[in-house]
Amino acid sequence: MTGADTLFTWDALGTLTGATLFTFLVVLFTKKLLDRLLPGLPTDVYAILVGWAILVLAQIALGAPADDWRLYILSGANGLLVALAAGQMHNKVINPPGSTTTETTTQAVTVTETRPKEGSSDGV
Repeated sequence: MTGADTLFTWDALGTLTGATLFTFLVVLFTKKLLDRLLPGLPTDVYAILVGWAILVLAQIALGAPADDWRLYILSGANGLLVALAAGQMHNKVINPPGSTTTETTTQAVTVTETRPKEGSSDGV
């Protein structure tokens, strides 16, 4: 992923940036479905598994031997890093720097509003 107009490639998915972005997107769009199928699975564990699978598939696609146990162990360790980075990306999307979050809860609805901090020049 060398430019803004470049799509995912197997090389890009093998990098921390590519794997993190793809893990973030996969978890974002599949978590609600997975919650219905496996209601007790924490999102963090799911993100680690997704990151691991993306890294394993990328390495095999790039020519790594699928029967090498080291591939799976190293991808597991890197999958943890990818999941942590994807979680931080999610936090930045939900609570952008320079903003505060106000949450109002009623019996039926929870409304979250993010506004720029007072005195901040980040207002749109």
